[in-house]
Amino acid sequence: MSFRGLSRPNASCAMGVSDDSKNIFMELQRKKVHRYVIFKVDEKKREVVVEKIGGPAESYDDFVAALPENDCRYAVYDFDFVTSENCQKSKIFFIAWSPSTSRIRAKMLYATSKDRFRRELDGIHYEIQATDPSEMDLEVLRDRAH
Repeated sequence: MSFRGLSRPNASCAMGVSDDSKNIFMELQRKKVHRYVIFKVDEKKREVVVEKIGGPAESYDDFVAALPENDCRYAVYDFDFVTSENCQKSKIFFIAWSPSTSRIRAKMLYATSKDRFRRELDGIHYEIQATDPSEMDLEVLRDRAH
């Protein structure tokens, strides 16, 4: 018995990336007009879309608070810091947020789409996989950036 003919969608199908998602990421990266961008998978459109944009004055706490407690998301965060030589620097973090309380289907969908989406965002410095807020604490970013 063959199942190849079934057209039932499954979590392993590749997701596209909306042009809007790519453009907003480029604005964060090049123009520094956003502090962070949160992306979500739109299953109906079969692509990754922008869910929320954080303005340049928003804090890391604002960013963490904007992530859903019980659902997966992708996010990019533009982390500013000062080096030991007193130089102002900026590093872009890609965060794959997959809380343990989210649905199994969502975890599968985000896990299987992550690499393709991540490759579309040229200029990411570091990647963090987080299942609870402590895994992406501000200190974690600080340690990775230095």
